[in-house]
Amino acid sequence: MRGTAKREVIAETELRIVVIGSSGPSQLFLTNCILGREEFSKDVSSIAGSRKNIGDLAGRQVALVNAPNLYDKDLSKSKMREELRRAKCLSSPGPHALLIAFDLEKISPNDIRTPKLVIKRFGEGVLNYAMILLAYDGHLGLAALEDRIMKTDWHLRELIEQCGCRYHIFSKNWRNRSRDRELLQKIERIVGGMGGRCYTNPAYCKAEESVRKEEKKLVKKRAAETERAWRELEQQYQGEELRWQMDAYNASVGAEIRAKAELDNSWLRTSLAIGFTLGFAAGATMGVVVGSVEGLAGMAVGGAVGGAVGGAAGGAVQSAIEHLDERVGPHANNFNSAFINRFFRAPRV
Repeated sequence: MRGTAKREVIAETELRIVVIGSSGPSQLFLTNCILGREEFSKDVSSIAGSRKNIGDLAGRQVALVNAPNLYDKDLSKSKMREELRRAKCLSSPGPHALLIAFDLEKISPNDIRTPKLVIKRFGEGVLNYAMILLAYDGHLGLAALEDRIMKTDWHLRELIEQCGCRYHIFSKNWRNRSRDRELLQKIERIVGGMGGRCYTNPAYCKAEESVRKEEKKLVKKRAAETERAWRELEQQYQGEELRWQMDAYNASVGAEIRAKAELDNSWLRTSLAIGFTLGFAAGATMGVVVGSVEGLAGMAVGGAVGGAVGGAAGGAVQSAIEHLDERVGPHANNFNSAFINRFFRAPRV
């Protein structure tokens, strides 16, 4: 596709950030704070599915990926595994920073285990890219809060030390943008300390490989439509204006294709199939146990029905693929906005 190289250069200026919450709405406060808009309303306390939003932090474009809350008791193991894979696809080829959000007033000694869980979910070495984010909405000044963190609350200090002593305090009020520049500088310091490289591991390599393969398939499917659009542009524009219009069109189509590939690719479909199989097996087992009270016939019927129900539960995540606009938020306005707005709508919360 013409203009693909330009799209990749633009993408390199974008910071990919994964936001994780241990429990409660802390990561949602942080998302609103970074994006400078109410992406999540106050009545939303947690999210079960991974999602991506594009925004601006102190003049730097960021792609913000929300992973599911790590301690969400309502998520099954298969659903958690599926959504973590999705978060990796949405942030592939890898995040520049991983932000772990807590509520400063509700953090507990048990939360010091969170970095170990992050390693389990994302891989060895990920804490080199991690920073602790603490939501606060009280009356203490910044100096008093930092004194409390480093001298009074031992569990907070131990938590922060596991992430290289990197932390940041932010307001729950997303309209307060007074510390945006400081947060961006801390994130860029992480990136600089890692030589400008994003975090990656075999799982992220697999995610990126699958996303790129899916992109190629989608580009091929759209080839005829793209050629028609190019011909129409060539009839309307000439010279520099034509090149500008072509670049804008190619970038917008590339963004749409990339978004679809991140949400539906072979790696995710494999995970979905595994979830369906495990769900069927678990449901069938439960059905046999329940049906056994009715004898052999009851066991057979119970196993079949239980398997169907379990399989449906294991495959329910497919509905997310059918609603891309619920997973991918609006892009920031730029020279491509006329085309990009055609493909991205504000997500429903």
